[in-house]
Amino acid sequence: MTSEKIRCPWPSGDAQMLRYHDREWGVPLKNSRKLFEFLILDGAQAGLSWRTILLRREGYRAAFDGFDPEKIARYGKKEEGRLLKDPGIIRNRLKISSAITNARAYCEMEEAGEGFSKWLWKWVDGKPIVNHWKTLAEIPASTELAEKISKELKKKGFTFVGPTIIYAFLQSAGLVNDHLVDCYRWKAVQL
Repeated sequence: MTSEKIRCPWPSGDAQMLRYHDREWGVPLKNSRKLFEFLILDGAQAGLSWRTILLRREGYRAAFDGFDPEKIARYGKKEEGRLLKDPGIIRNRLKISSAITNARAYCEMEEAGEGFSKWLWKWVDGKPIVNHWKTLAEIPASTELAEKISKELKKKGFTFVGPTIIYAFLQSAGLVNDHLVDCYRWKAVQL
């Protein structure tokens, strides 16, 4: 007799979404470069479904030099033009420009000795916030913490980092555990 794992309902049986839910979403990330990747992808997702971005993730990886912030920070008009023609990504000028701007802001933080990961994790005292939601309807689109982080990132020169994008980012990067309490991943991702 096998028992089906209980999951959050949002992957809706889609194989790629299920893999993402089961392997990545909500897993606490401490690697600055990986966090930067998630920030770019969450910014790209604004106004679109996560599935749309997930299906283009490899396209983003190829187009943006493996999400290497040092390389992206050096992009100029030529690279921006190339990205605007790349069918493997969402060809939105503001989102592409934002990824480049954010790479520069990220690099400035790193050069100043203020590591991106360390800076982010200080907001939650180094440990994920574990919520106890029973339904998707209970999960907010943003929180006071996301608003504060958004405001501070903007001060550092980041763009496309509004509170809703930042809350989605905090969820995906595991700074906030918003798996539903009956989901098998809720306990699994806790530090």
